[in-house]
Amino acid sequence: MEYSFIAIFGIVFISFVSVPCPYVHCQITNNAAVSAILVFGDSTVDPGNNNYIPTILKANFPPYGTDMPNHESTGRFCNGRLTTDFIASYLKIKDYVPPFLDRSLSIEELKTGVSFASAGSGYDPLTPQESNVIPVQQQLEFFKQYKAKLESAMGTAQMESHIQNAVFVISCGTNDLAANYFISPVRRGQYSIAQYQNLMLQNAKTFLQGLLSLGARKIGIVGLPPIGCLPFLLTLNNQQECIESFSTAAKQYNQMFQVELKNIQNANPGVVLAYADIYEPLQHIIQTYKESGYDERSRGCCGTGLLEVSYLCNHLAPLCPDRSKYIFWDAIHPTEKVYESLFTSLRSVIDSVIKA
Repeated sequence: MEYSFIAIFGIVFISFVSVPCPYVHCQITNNAAVSAILVFGDSTVDPGNNNYIPTILKANFPPYGTDMPNHESTGRFCNGRLTTDFIASYLKIKDYVPPFLDRSLSIEELKTGVSFASAGSGYDPLTPQESNVIPVQQQLEFFKQYKAKLESAMGTAQMESHIQNAVFVISCGTNDLAANYFISPVRRGQYSIAQYQNLMLQNAKTFLQGLLSLGARKIGIVGLPPIGCLPFLLTLNNQQECIESFSTAAKQYNQMFQVELKNIQNANPGVVLAYADIYEPLQHIIQTYKESGYDERSRGCCGTGLLEVSYLCNHLAPLCPDRSKYIFWDAIHPTEKVYESLFTSLRSVIDSVIKA
């Protein structure tokens, strides 16, 4: 059976990161080695850009954000912080990465970094079209606007230096495979899985080259998770255990992507490209969930946990009694606890980027 994106609201957006102060406007002492954190991708790193565009893929209402300061529903598809928030705090830049489309941000807040990411986006141009979200190429255009704002405030030379010392994070691609390919019939009718992986790869390379041409020098690229373990895919395929063929497709793509990253790195000796593996850490948590301190691995905390995401996960949906015992917050996205665990697993990668 095929499923409509709109009919089940949020199944198109996926992929995969404490301080008592107001959201966004909390600042901490800057790490001298890093000028800013700049983020691109999908719902795993979108802190609320979708709040400002006409799409159904939103999370700016309860119970989303229930563990944020003041229980604020910021637009993050989580009960709390994302991995990129933990990274920003670790870098001593800021505690929460704000959305670029929040026009209330001051120039000082912009300087220390923003996220251009949009829930539902992907490398395949068709993926964001399905739900009217921000394509990654448009995110590059927003980055150009960001640079222009900084140039007006800092001057050209200082702005370019600022960008060269910023850490870039890219988390994208899961929507392409998990939703666009394995759910929608369009791409499956056009491409074999190998051909579609190559389509994703070429578009990812084009995006990365665009970022390099705009001055990015320190870049962390997040791989795909074991998508066959996402609760909504288990539900739609009437499965109780992870769907190995789906996860294998993600793992194959990750391997192909790492080869291409090495080639790009070799061609750009002044650039740091660091691959961030979340496949193995997340799969380990899922496979050893009891030993890892969780009670539930195949459904989310919100509602039944089988399909609820975005508007289906709302204030009327019951919540699990203990969020810390769940791997997934809704039927797609991890809980804050898991995002923090993924951040911890990526510490060495983060260090390699900032110390290079």
